Amino acid sequence: MATSQLTASSMTVSARNLASFEGLRLSTVKFSSFGALKPGALTHRSFKGLVVKAATVVAPKYTSIKPLGDRVLVKIKEAEEKTEGGILLPTTALSKPQEGEVVAVGEEKTMRKTKLECSVKTGAQVIYSKYAGTEIEFNGSNHLILKEDDIVGILETDDIKDLKPLKDRVFIKVAEAEEKTAGGLLLTESSKEKPSIGMVIAVGPGALDEEGNRKPLLVAPGNTVMYSKYSGNDLKGSDGTNYIALRASDVLAVLS
Repeated sequence: MATSQLTASSMTVSARNLASFEGLRLSTVKFSSFGALKPGALTHRSFKGLVVKAATVVAPKYTSIKPLGDRVLVKIKEAEEKTEGGILLPTTALSKPQEGEVVAVGEEKTMRKTKLECSVKTGAQVIYSKYAGTEIEFNGSNHLILKEDDIVGILETDDIKDLKPLKDRVFIKVAEAEEKTAGGLLLTESSKEKPSIGMVIAVGPGALDEEGNRKPLLVAPGNTVMYSKYSGNDLKGSDGTNYIALRASDVLAVLS
């Protein structure tokens, strides 16, 4: 059997190979010299010299960023590194942040000669769509430039249960997963089906139509609804309660 070898000279990283990852730019790539490696010789320690950053780094000479159009600049809140019990979480277990502070907003939008102000203001604490926007590193902190429409709601307190949804978003308290099957068998945690039913806690004012008028939502606080299973932002309250924020179009039915 031929012995395979890996050398530093055989490793090539090209920015063009990453072009398919829209919104990501490789800001730093660094490889330590590996030399010849035998199969099985690679360890975690062997890769200490590898540094990869996905965020675009803004040079220190630029002191301000002005979003254009309907875009918003948000300073990302750092992910929690410990559980409530004080257990340190590894990097792979950290949930991607969905919360941040609005730092700057773009200009007013015009719809049918009507000027519309941005629905969020500088300093507001907001929840945004998990995979929205372009991440940048600015003034030593991680920021996100995203469209105003990707902001789910405004946090008026430190507890997620007080989220104020924007536009056509609906904020729902998720129902508890069934503990037993219809036949009475007790379910384990791993076999419990993810609920897609919950009670509406709050709704946004509605999206704007082409005339600039609000379209009221068809659901209201207090409704028990069924929603699309893989939609929206999953959120957790300070007491462990599960919530979800999604678009009204992802609500399938009202139950009574």
